[in-house]
Amino acid sequence: MKARQFALGIAAAALAPGAAQAQEVVLKVAHFLTPTTPAHVKFIEPWCGKIEAQSQGRMKCQLYPAMSLGGTPPQLLNQVRDGVADIVWTLPGYTPGRFPITEVFELPFFSTSYEATSRALWDFIEGSAASEFAGLRPIATWSAGPYLLHFRNKQVNALEDLKGLKVRTPSRLGNKMLAALGATPVGMPAPQMTEGLAKGVIDGALLPWEVVPALKIQELTKYHAEPTGKIALSTATTIFVMSQKKYDSLPADLKKVIDDNRGREVSAFAAGQLAEAGNASRDITLKNGNTVYQLAPEELERWKQTTAPVAQEWIKDMDAKGLDGRKLHDEAAALVQKYSN
Repeated sequence: MKARQFALGIAAAALAPGAAQAQEVVLKVAHFLTPTTPAHVKFIEPWCGKIEAQSQGRMKCQLYPAMSLGGTPPQLLNQVRDGVADIVWTLPGYTPGRFPITEVFELPFFSTSYEATSRALWDFIEGSAASEFAGLRPIATWSAGPYLLHFRNKQVNALEDLKGLKVRTPSRLGNKMLAALGATPVGMPAPQMTEGLAKGVIDGALLPWEVVPALKIQELTKYHAEPTGKIALSTATTIFVMSQKKYDSLPADLKKVIDDNRGREVSAFAAGQLAEAGNASRDITLKNGNTVYQLAPEELERWKQTTAPVAQEWIKDMDAKGLDGRKLHDEAAALVQKYSN
């Protein structure tokens, strides 16, 4: 199934008549952002509509955005494993240490575009990182958009400008990258950023374009530094995963509905929707009068060289766990390259 075919299926599901049968399975779907965020509107809701249509109404979703089942974003994985939720959308980076292999995609200057990186991520998770998903059935695994830096009141043009600035990061490797660059990293889930910026707890944030309007980042920051070229400064892996136990409890025909709506191209579809949202968010930010600018190529090369030890440290960490860090790194990089060509 290709991403375009999945998109056409989404459209067809939206036009399908409602089924008269009583619902047999209700899937509790939880995540950490508001119901206006692009992933919710452009992927999760359409995906749920599609499985409901294809199951003739025998399976549907009950959506719980913004942690409405309780808890905090780092607890989402426990919620799906414990049966509090049946499906969750979350970031592996919110639970440091649980996905050490998968986090290779979050290394500095490693990922490329939304769709290419997301296809590579799916292949990697289905292969070398599969052991990290025990008890979970991945449905879609996508890369957030290429990260950029958003600042409240200072335009950062060079490494020296970052020194001492408190910058939000979503992950362990984001912490290491920002520290290498001279900033003060502040680990913080996305929902807390709005308050953090408003109160001056942080000076800026490492964040992709697509979630900016939902969190009102364009109203709380003035300067937005983008990297030049095809290689992203950084990104975050995100996962839409189902409880394996819940999946195993389904009858064969409903398992097939789930299986027909998971995989590499479903991941690419989700990524493509977020890419469109990212472009729109950038336009909204420009219309707000903010300054969006690109870091000079020669300056970005300084950043790349400065953060290179982060990858070497990750490789050593994998080796210490009895894994072949260099092999894993190069395999993931080759997959990114394969889908970026």
